[in-house]
Amino acid sequence: MTRWVATSPRTTRERQPRRRLPYLGPPAYRATPRWGFPPLAWRWPTTVPGTRTGEQEPVTVDRVRAVGGHAAAMMWTLAALALMAAAGEIWRYVLLLRSREGALSDRLVATSDAVVTIGSVLALAFAVLAATVTISWLHLARHAAAEAADQTLGRRDWQVLAYLLIPGVNLAMAGVLLTELEHHVLRRPADERPTPSRATTIWWAVWVVGGLLFGATILWRFRSGVQAQADGVILSALTDLAAVAVAVLTALTVRRLSTLLAPLDPRKVRFMRVIRVEDAPDPELRPVRLAHSKR
Repeated sequence: MTRWVATSPRTTRERQPRRRLPYLGPPAYRATPRWGFPPLAWRWPTTVPGTRTGEQEPVTVDRVRAVGGHAAAMMWTLAALALMAAAGEIWRYVLLLRSREGALSDRLVATSDAVVTIGSVLALAFAVLAATVTISWLHLARHAAAEAADQTLGRRDWQVLAYLLIPGVNLAMAGVLLTELEHHVLRRPADERPTPSRATTIWWAVWVVGGLLFGATILWRFRSGVQAQADGVILSALTDLAAVAVAVLTALTVRRLSTLLAPLDPRKVRFMRVIRVEDAPDPELRPVRLAHSKR
């Protein structure tokens, strides 16, 4: 019986030690080098010319919080303007009642008309601007809430925009979209049917009442007669008061959902530090090591 033993071959060639060159100082150039970094501040790679910019950045809660703050502030301003318009309409109706007993002053009537006109025009113009910012917040909040809940959106952005801009359809679909957003913000299961909360139900009801009053006021303007004009003043005042309620509830809703989506604001977080510790045991000291001991 033969037994084979394998051994590694031995080489007689020894490795030559690597020769180290002496240090000759920092590099020197006969002319100014043509290479270097561009004279630009730090930028994200997607904003530098020549790089890929087709990738969509994820929506962060900071953007939702910032846009939501602007939307809420604009809604409060809209509520103030609509309240001013409602006060002007009520003043006009009081003047109509007083006109049955005698003639009114031209300056008083002109002042009342100016208050109504200025309040209505400013409220209508600011309503368009506030609605634009609020829709932008809704777009950001939908994507941020879906990403936080790790779910997919059931409706596309163009569908949401169409549901909000088509008259009549927006009365029903605005509450549905808000309910779906609340469902994602609360991170409820995807297979569960979205159910509006009490706050969302109240907002939805006030929104529908305000829309119906606005449509009735526009149709009432086509009627003729003194009594129809007086009734139109009352409808305008009720519509303005409904707009106040819608603006206030919208501001509270935007703030509530933004807070649920991003509970903490980094700008308002205070960094805490320990100044002193009382009634605490002394910490264990590290054992003394000798100078020649291994560390």
